[in-house]
Amino acid sequence: MNNLLKVLMALLIFNSCNKDNEPIVSVVFVDSLFSNYSIPPSIKINEADIQFWKTRIQNNTPDYTNAFKYTAALVKRFHFSGNIRDLVVSDSLLQKLFTDYNSKEAGPVFSLIGHALLQHRFKEADSLLALAKIIGIKKYESAAISFDVDFELGRILQAKEDLKNIKNENDFGYQFRKSKMMHYNAELDSSIIAMQKAVENAGQDQCLKLAALFNAGDLFLHAGEMKNAYNSFVECIQIDPADLHSIMGIGWIALVKDKNDSLAEKIFQFVATKTQSPDPLFKLISVAEQRGDSVLELKYANAFEQKVTHPLYGNMYNKYLLQLYTGILNKPVLAEAIANKELQNRKTPQTYAWYVWSLLCNNKKDEAFHIYKKYVSGKPLEGLELYWMGKFMLSIKKGYNAKQYFDNASANMYDLNPSVVKDLVKLAN
Repeated sequence: MNNLLKVLMALLIFNSCNKDNEPIVSVVFVDSLFSNYSIPPSIKINEADIQFWKTRIQNNTPDYTNAFKYTAALVKRFHFSGNIRDLVVSDSLLQKLFTDYNSKEAGPVFSLIGHALLQHRFKEADSLLALAKIIGIKKYESAAISFDVDFELGRILQAKEDLKNIKNENDFGYQFRKSKMMHYNAELDSSIIAMQKAVENAGQDQCLKLAALFNAGDLFLHAGEMKNAYNSFVECIQIDPADLHSIMGIGWIALVKDKNDSLAEKIFQFVATKTQSPDPLFKLISVAEQRGDSVLELKYANAFEQKVTHPLYGNMYNKYLLQLYTGILNKPVLAEAIANKELQNRKTPQTYAWYVWSLLCNNKKDEAFHIYKKYVSGKPLEGLELYWMGKFMLSIKKGYNAKQYFDNASANMYDLNPSVVKDLVKLAN
């Protein structure tokens, strides 16, 4: 009987291993998605809204309702098309609207806060929030947007208080923000549960549901639960076939889990034809890394750099540039300048880790160690920053600390690009 149990257990383990090695991304689903793709109704409705509200705006006369609706429609199109100019135009119109109404309407300021956060202008968001509170905003809105600003600026204790002020287990905004806080605290299981509750609390609001579903998928990626991540992204696409973020999420699973670089490339190239966002270009760099094709990697890296260094993008892609400047593009002086710029924008353990890494890449170990001890050591970090701090520890002959960082980075392996994963595997051997 014992021998039979051992055989059955061995078979179960064998079958489990085989299932783990089976591809997650369905090629049939991807092919069907592409062949049946058409402009979804949501995009057509948005274009009609833009034209409608634009034509209703009265020239040379303050026109709050029509102008405000027009700016919102432009931002929505930015999320669809990735055209940064839509966001910039919306910003400009909101600022004019605020001035036209003698700085007495909080609505435009409230929207500008969201835009500033989206564009990584965090100090500006903080100043706008103070202005909105002077004009007067509702208690819930004040606490919710305060959390967003405090969290991004690294004011975690204040963010926790903001979260308490909107606590309601049946509220989408509370659960969504609670999930972010749990993720920051490295409580990934709790973060996933909160985001799943946010999905439930979204009700019939498809925009909210899509945001929570996608973020749930992203959290599953962090946790290495690739099948759950895939299912979340597929569900997003079933709700909205134009959800390019979820399509790219599927491409990332094809690349890092299934090791199917051809399918991943096909997905990212498809997305690149549907959006003006630089994001697909950055993913294609990882495809080239997976293949070991340094020529293709450099081609995509140069194209990405050229696009995101346009002044309209501001600080939005600084972390990505930092990766490239300390990697394939080998421009450490520019990396240090970007890291220093980020510190002027927000002082968090993450941005201090970026600065430490950039200093190391410029052979400034003593300065890097001073910053590390004061602002990074013992603080929560994401996978890439953990890897960078491990490399820093190696450079100063602290092998034990390096191993701890590398072990923690490896737990986030599916977040990391292929070249980092390859290096982590080497370091483990």
